[in-house]
Amino acid sequence: MPSRGAAVRVVLATVAGAMSLNARAAGPGGLLLVANKGDQTLGIVDPVAGKMIATVKQSGVTAHEVVASPDGRTAYVPIYGDAGVGRPGSDGRTMDVIDIGARQRVTTVDFGAPLRPHEALFGPDGRLYVTAETANAVKVIDPRTNAVVDSLPTDQPESHMLVLSADGKTAYTSNVGAGTVSVIDVAARKVTAVVTVAKRAQRLALSTDGRFVFTADQDAPRLAVIDTQTNRLVRGVALPAVAYGTAPTPDGRFLLMALPGANQVGVLDLSSMEVVKTLDVPKAPQEVLVRPDGRVAYVSCDASGQVAEIDLDHLKVGRLIQAGPMADGLAWAAQR
Repeated sequence: MPSRGAAVRVVLATVAGAMSLNARAAGPGGLLLVANKGDQTLGIVDPVAGKMIATVKQSGVTAHEVVASPDGRTAYVPIYGDAGVGRPGSDGRTMDVIDIGARQRVTTVDFGAPLRPHEALFGPDGRLYVTAETANAVKVIDPRTNAVVDSLPTDQPESHMLVLSADGKTAYTSNVGAGTVSVIDVAARKVTAVVTVAKRAQRLALSTDGRFVFTADQDAPRLAVIDTQTNRLVRGVALPAVAYGTAPTPDGRFLLMALPGANQVGVLDLSSMEVVKTLDVPKAPQEVLVRPDGRVAYVSCDASGQVAEIDLDHLKVGRLIQAGPMADGLAWAAQR
């Protein structure tokens, strides 16, 4: 017969195990969404299990990006077309609306013209902002009606990526072939500045405190830094390789940068503006998404169809999650 001490240890171990299971069941409070360009699906990933649990077929060819509604129930997938930015090919004109829980497309928004809609973001006003490359604009959607209710000019071609200030008053677009960033007064529907950053630009990010916009030079290993108070290019940061997608950590300490040519993720210390670490990931990393809790970042890796999970507490690569072919855009669907 076991001793009283041994019995207590068994009980404690059982309670601890149950707590651990409950913690794992609670997980990080959301699902990871992945735009799989290769098979034109939206992948739904369980971040606790570390695997893709469902896919939803898109209605058109091809989506690069995805965003989730603030309540985590709905995904919005702009259908871009079958070519890269600035290249000849089909021009998408729609956006799929997907019920994440039901795992099915519920409707498709038609922009009324072939606009190459690319990135979608929710503003603090609850409206959905979508870049429209061929219109040199950002289209605004009311998600209650799925209707286009407004349009913001960018005054530049190939407006590809978008960030919004925390108060939603200012929008910034990266204009790829022009090598510029447009600064847009949302309420006035007016471009207030156009900042030249490189011959070609790409994805962009806003620092956690809103002080800087970052975008990557596509012809040199350099990060362009724009001061949002002056709307001027204030410096270029040397990188180990050309960068692509970037994302800041919620504590404002680091900027994570996908380096596709090096098959790495660079970690930029924002206090010193120096790259302090590089992490090896599968081939052709594209987009970086930092989870809202700040504990983990996810990096889509196009060539392997995987998502690399990065432990931000220790700045090291953890699991590799199998997604779909040509995994690209990422979004976090918060589950309440």
